[in-house]
Amino acid sequence: MGDNWYRLDNVAKVFLATVSGRDTKALRVSCTLKEEIDASLLQEAVLSALSDRPQFQMRIRRGIFWHYLENTDIIPQVTEEHDRICPLLYTPAKAMLHFSVTYFGNRINLDVFHALADGTGALEFLNIIVLDYLRLSHPGELSDVTVHSGASADDLSQDSYKQFFRSPGLSSVSLSGKAYHPGGLKLPYDQLQFFEIHMPTDQILPAAKEIGVSLTSYLGAAWMLAIKDDMPPRKRSLPVTITLPVNLRNYYPSHTSRNFFNNVDITHVFDTDITLEDLSREFDTALKNQLTEENIKKKMDSFETMEYVAPVRAVPLFIKQPVVRHGKKIADKKVSMVFSNLGVQKPPEKLAAFIDNYSAFCSSENLFSTMSSYNGDLSLGVSSPYINTGVVKNLVRRFSHSDVNIRVYASEVIG
Repeated sequence: MGDNWYRLDNVAKVFLATVSGRDTKALRVSCTLKEEIDASLLQEAVLSALSDRPQFQMRIRRGIFWHYLENTDIIPQVTEEHDRICPLLYTPAKAMLHFSVTYFGNRINLDVFHALADGTGALEFLNIIVLDYLRLSHPGELSDVTVHSGASADDLSQDSYKQFFRSPGLSSVSLSGKAYHPGGLKLPYDQLQFFEIHMPTDQILPAAKEIGVSLTSYLGAAWMLAIKDDMPPRKRSLPVTITLPVNLRNYYPSHTSRNFFNNVDITHVFDTDITLEDLSREFDTALKNQLTEENIKKKMDSFETMEYVAPVRAVPLFIKQPVVRHGKKIADKKVSMVFSNLGVQKPPEKLAAFIDNYSAFCSSENLFSTMSSYNGDLSLGVSSPYINTGVVKNLVRRFSHSDVNIRVYASEVIG
């Protein structure tokens, strides 16, 4: 990294090429405290947190061949929440920060343009903000607590895709095939609907353990069945494909706060009846087969290879971006839904005493669900561009009929 700028990673380049009014390529991570938020203290905490994560105080600039990130002195302004979840945080040629912090009641929201960071990087930044806020609101009580990884500035801003890229050969990636897309007609005016679903972990996890699968596989299979139950009979021959982002930090020694993930796809064709238990086992086996270290590295290398093809590197940006958009559009046709597991949130014990729960959302042109858990509460953050809410209703009905204490909150539809 230079003193004032650095290149964007390849995932960020895709986000920049495909950002739209509906799919803003923004993600939101939120932390709900057990006390009302003081706006002035939160403003102070955000400025303090930026000294730990200066990688977020950057502005995206347009170059001849690719975009790049440049340091900026723009100061973030904390406001009470008034805009849509996952707002537009990137506008070409406009000087702006690509993250925002808002609050409502007890909740602190961090919205981040996905070109800047992935869910792991965003959650780390959010936790630093929360800790700095609580240190200000409770002087002396959390002075010995830290949530900073201890990584250096260079490690935090590292492009880990390049750092761990191995193969110089060009691999082909299949973009053929089409998956079933649930929902039908989309909402007008680039709108999205957001649903926040909460369930007690101890009412869901035992069912997954009983059949020997991960919670990710169990809920992934439940989403598949929720989609199947909304499919018209004439579409049953189409596969239902769930895409799962994988945190590559679990496979490589990286502390980057930037993007470092890849996707795996799990597919099923509902040509015969299948139970949730059997589909969960099938899902779990397919996921484990894809999550071997060798397969993860192959997938990452095939994605990163394009950066090293000389003709591609020399093509001007105004030509590259339409090509990237077209490739992304074709790839999206293979996906029914994205299901992103952000994992179990484990803040330090002293900090956890002040926290009620966490939640997350991501903008999307299709159905998207995050999953995270904290202190026995399982949270699903669902974003949907569709008028039809049948898939979400199907999932909720399935678990409510199984006597799970499920709570659902829905946002106002805001463009």
